[in-house]
Amino acid sequence: MKSQPSLRPLDLVVGLHLGLGLDARYEAIAAALDISVSQAHRTTARLQQAGLVLPESKRMDRKALMDFLSHGVRYAFFPVLGPETRGVPTAHSAPPLADRIVSDDTIVWPSAHGRVRGTSLLPLYPGAPGLPERSPSLYEMLTLVDALRVGRAREREMAAKDVRARIESAV
Repeated sequence: MKSQPSLRPLDLVVGLHLGLGLDARYEAIAAALDISVSQAHRTTARLQQAGLVLPESKRMDRKALMDFLSHGVRYAFFPVLGPETRGVPTAHSAPPLADRIVSDDTIVWPSAHGRVRGTSLLPLYPGAPGLPERSPSLYEMLTLVDALRVGRAREREMAAKDVRARIESAV
């Protein structure tokens, strides 16, 4: 008997890459995320099965993606918070929300190369702390998704508006 297929956290990151209108070639996805080309292909296939990528293309169904991000991401990929550590800022502690939200709580993806201390949040995929250098726009999008996952109502509302604007403006 087959097991029920399901999305994986990396699938969402690839979906965000596609949702931003970034290069959809498997090689480009792999390079941006520091994953293999075969992983890029498998994640795209799962996104198609889930109805987030339009059939026979690598274009995101923007409405479906927004529905999932607004209503399901914090349940499907619930946040795993840990002890204070050094890392890369995320959620409300990172751009673009850091300039608009004043908080004593700092949230970071653990990383030996990070310059900020805060409560650790397990990233959706291991390569996330390297995104600020490899793909700044994807880094910001993933920090907004983390705000949807861990934020309070006001932070989630601001993050959802920013995500929607970025997805709608993508080419």
